[in-house]
Amino acid sequence: MARQYTPVEMLRELVAFPTVSRDSNLALVDFVSTYLAEHGVEARLVQSDCGQKANLYATVGPNVEGGVVLSGHTDVVPVDGQDWSSDPFQVVEAEGKLYGRGTCDMKGFIAVALALVPRMGDLKQPIHLALSYDEEVGCLGAPRLIRAITRELPSVRAVIVGEPTSMQVVTGHKSMFIFETRVRGFEAHSSQQHRGVSAVMAAGRLVNWLGERQRGCAERAPANASFEPSYTTLHCGTIAGGTAHNITASECRFMTDVRALPGESAAEHFQAFEAFAQEVAAEMRDVNAGTGVDIEVRADVPGFEASEDDAAVVLAKQLTGQNDSRAVPYGAEAGQFQQAGHSVVICGPGSIDQAHQPDEYIETAQFAAGNRFVERLIARLS
Repeated sequence: MARQYTPVEMLRELVAFPTVSRDSNLALVDFVSTYLAEHGVEARLVQSDCGQKANLYATVGPNVEGGVVLSGHTDVVPVDGQDWSSDPFQVVEAEGKLYGRGTCDMKGFIAVALALVPRMGDLKQPIHLALSYDEEVGCLGAPRLIRAITRELPSVRAVIVGEPTSMQVVTGHKSMFIFETRVRGFEAHSSQQHRGVSAVMAAGRLVNWLGERQRGCAERAPANASFEPSYTTLHCGTIAGGTAHNITASECRFMTDVRALPGESAAEHFQAFEAFAQEVAAEMRDVNAGTGVDIEVRADVPGFEASEDDAAVVLAKQLTGQNDSRAVPYGAEAGQFQQAGHSVVICGPGSIDQAHQPDEYIETAQFAAGNRFVERLIARLS
């Protein structure tokens, strides 16, 4: 017998899978595939190169043109070092909130869509479910999922990315460019700085360059920008290096995240950073030829900008009853879908303010609003 879930019950099932980006999501994908099969829906998988992760897409309703894609990511950010009041992988409901890792970002949207599959029996145009992996580390899984959807499915009318927007219609997000910098120094006693090359000290110069570059972006911020903050940001998120306080560090690594406004090129900032890094590296090699700076790009996610008359935007406004739209500073797979030629909008339950936080939650009122949104979509396509 086909299992039936309320949206909250489905959310409990999904959150119970600890799909942190560094780990596999296959258990969750298997659960979703089995559930859909019980309701006569075939799920198709697009595997990662390592074989430990998979995207999933499925068509509910007739396989005809004019359908709508509901897109969401299955991975969540880590809980390491966060002070949670409850088990982060068990949904706890209290005072109008549903707590748990991913309740807001973004298993809430996925839970609503899946729970309503049994209500999709009268669809005249299909709803396509698209679940990706590794969104949180640079939207790494979405490109091959989008290629499969574009190649295998009939032309779709709209793609709705269910990132937490408090059910506001979002027509723009910044691009996301991620790279790792490895500084190779030369060890010596800290009292003999003239013999050593400190990778940590060199890395500090590079990180400071990022801060100054961002300061310049802020000073040039357009007055009418719809983003907050209204400028491109260059952020060093993690850094590690060195052995002891009295040894010049032989290595230092740090990760950089560039969020560029639509129309502004993250690559230009990156190229300027590379040029400065080579200046620093040349000074290092004057002391020891084996030192240097290596940079590796980890992700390059395009920005997203839709017009008010795009089919997906019009549809989202009709479903929400809204007349206006806004932009968001975070990145998502919306730009990747748009780059592939799809009409896209971002709209989903929950607030980004709660995403990635300890005691992450989605308000039950927001969860219910997301449910009504998908119910209206089903009615419109039936």
